[in-house]
Amino acid sequence: MMESMKHIAPTANSPLHVWLDYLLAIHPTEIDMGLARVSEVAKRLSLTALGETKVVTVAGTNGKGTTCAMIEAALKLTGRSVGVYSSPHLLKYNERVRINGVDATDAALVSAFEAIEAARAEISLSFFEYATLAGLVLFKREQLDVILLEVGLGGRLDATNIIDADISVVTSIDLDHQEYLGDTRELVAAEKAGIFRAGRPAIVGEPDCPQPLIDYAHSIGANLYRVGQEFNYTCSNTSWNYHGQSFDLDPLPLPKLPQPNAATAIAVLEHLCPNIDSNLLADVVGNTQLAGRLEQLCDKPCVIVDVAHNPHAARYLKSRLSKLNKARLFAICGMLKDKDAAAVLVELSIDVTHWYLTDLDVPRGTNAESLKALLPPQSGASCFNNIESAWNAAQQQANADDVIIVFGSFYTVAGFKALLKGESFV
Repeated sequence: MMESMKHIAPTANSPLHVWLDYLLAIHPTEIDMGLARVSEVAKRLSLTALGETKVVTVAGTNGKGTTCAMIEAALKLTGRSVGVYSSPHLLKYNERVRINGVDATDAALVSAFEAIEAARAEISLSFFEYATLAGLVLFKREQLDVILLEVGLGGRLDATNIIDADISVVTSIDLDHQEYLGDTRELVAAEKAGIFRAGRPAIVGEPDCPQPLIDYAHSIGANLYRVGQEFNYTCSNTSWNYHGQSFDLDPLPLPKLPQPNAATAIAVLEHLCPNIDSNLLADVVGNTQLAGRLEQLCDKPCVIVDVAHNPHAARYLKSRLSKLNKARLFAICGMLKDKDAAAVLVELSIDVTHWYLTDLDVPRGTNAESLKALLPPQSGASCFNNIESAWNAAQQQANADDVIIVFGSFYTVAGFKALLKGESFV
């Protein structure tokens, strides 16, 4: 049976959620690596040539969103128009596409989907490919100064790689999505290096850079710009400084977002706008925040949410939590079954007084009992069917001077934030 007979496309008057249900239904797999199909549709929509717009593509195991957020904030302050494509979202799908700091409206996204649907004809597209193309459609309509494309998975075969970036960025390299990217850092690095382009800057914020990434950059003639080589930074308890080829910044306020990502963002800005004002950069570094990244939602007890879901992110989360003045640390955690939950949990197991483990009611979600089995025997842990039950139990135990960390997945953080707001998330 033909696809068109099985699924009838929504119309321009259909609500956004109807379109999203349709996009999930028409392609058999959520992740379908490869560029042939999405490239052909992009050509039909004339999306591969973006005129004078500068494109920055950002890959990395962690740190993509925070790096993009700091670059975006700086560009806006310089008066440049900027679009950001990111994934996944926390509460609303609209978060995936924002222009000059404002999320795309339902109407704008539906309009983009309608254009893509008309252009694709016989070509099947995954949910993520539709999302990427929708962002590009809306960005091109606005004729922006700069577009920031956050890679969804890997780099070489990610839908964002249909665009030849003016600047390519790799924030960090560690193990995640091993079934798609490989089970060594070398294999992961090779996939992420696929976003590099000949003769253009390739900025690397990973200090322990695997050789395959360096080799690939040299083989195609990309201009490597690596932390510890072409740019560097040092920090103290109260400030830090940045040393690059265009400028040095000293002192800078400590960032609210991860320090390595702040340095990587400044390295990108060195190339995009080398004459940028140092006071502007200091303001951006000291004040930029991003939802779901070390985000404090409550006080007394202090409640922090973080989307950390792999060992690399868990190590950083542990380092930040260790600096807090707290009596006890409680953890609400829910994870997906395709993540290295054992390695994530062990990073924090010594520091956590009690675990409140929750099922995630999504197809890829694991259950709380499975997570409990991965903790050391001496760990105190309770299991719950949902985030609300885990939160209610944690509140009963935590005192005003304790810290509760909610982490493990975008779904966990999104569910918790929606719970506090009395909303749903899509």
